[in-house]
Amino acid sequence: MRILVIGGSVFLGRAFLEDVLRRGHTVTVFNRWKSGPDLPGTHAVRGDRENLDDLTALTAHGPWDAVIDPGGQHPRTVGLSASTLSGHADAYLFVSSFHAYAGWPADPVDEESPRHACAPDAAVEDVPANALKAGCERAIEASFEGRTVILNPGLIVGPRETPGRLLWWLERMARGGDVVVPGGPERPVQLIDARDTAAFGTRLLETGGAGRYLVAGTQGAETLGNLFESCAKVAGADAQLRWTSDELLLEHEIGPWTGLPFWAPDQPAMAGVWSASTARAQAAGLRCRPLAETVADTWHWLRERGPADEPYRQGKIPLGIDEDKEAAVLRARQARKEQR
Repeated sequence: MRILVIGGSVFLGRAFLEDVLRRGHTVTVFNRWKSGPDLPGTHAVRGDRENLDDLTALTAHGPWDAVIDPGGQHPRTVGLSASTLSGHADAYLFVSSFHAYAGWPADPVDEESPRHACAPDAAVEDVPANALKAGCERAIEASFEGRTVILNPGLIVGPRETPGRLLWWLERMARGGDVVVPGGPERPVQLIDARDTAAFGTRLLETGGAGRYLVAGTQGAETLGNLFESCAKVAGADAQLRWTSDELLLEHEIGPWTGLPFWAPDQPAMAGVWSASTARAQAAGLRCRPLAETVADTWHWLRERGPADEPYRQGKIPLGIDEDKEAAVLRARQARKEQR
């Protein structure tokens, strides 16, 4: 197949690029060359997807059997890409998010769940950030004449991860000592490796798949205990997991998702966060590697990369807690334990 990858320099885009090259496809990448080098074996075209002239010039390098768009965030930008490339590719794969669904994370979701009300031509400033992916999906549905594949992943992890949720935990475990971990070891998680997401998307393109698919770890297969024990095993031999209640963490104003990445308190607003149905994707060939394998591979990559230049962030919000806050939580945890 001839495949066009928009971006392809970081995390999920890089995972797609590596996957399609490994499968022997002919690959064009379209990017601004700002986020990293292109992989050998690709035909690189420089340009900005927000610029119509650049997109129009790109079409001269086609046609393609499929376009892979792993990073589109804004409906107007995605719509411009889809409309310009329509007629120059047979299929368009777009990576959306669980955030496209209006009920998530309070409610369990599947492919038929209602999406946020976001127009295909919505401006970024007109709608909440969580609704933008729904507008991107509608922009593709409205603008691209051909086969469309929409992947709705949950939290994606793995080597080269952004924004760095798993990386923060690995580096914290590597420092050792008593580590505050949230909730309880039996709580489920549905993390998915970027490489498994990419492999599933490429498979759909190869086999003529179409439509939308929720892409996440298999429901009930992995837990917070598996996650944090794997992190401690590979990164910190003397890290001691100190499981801490939601109540105590909230008392210390630690933010879910960001203060302690992957932490979803046992509250109605988070009741569906790890309850997404991936049955349709599994029936179509989605396969998820064990979380312990993802953790080990990510730690290996992290050691090769070395320290990050900037703190990990979700948007403008820093990830993780500092040593002073963690120490305060540990003291409070011990005091509460002694009072029992």
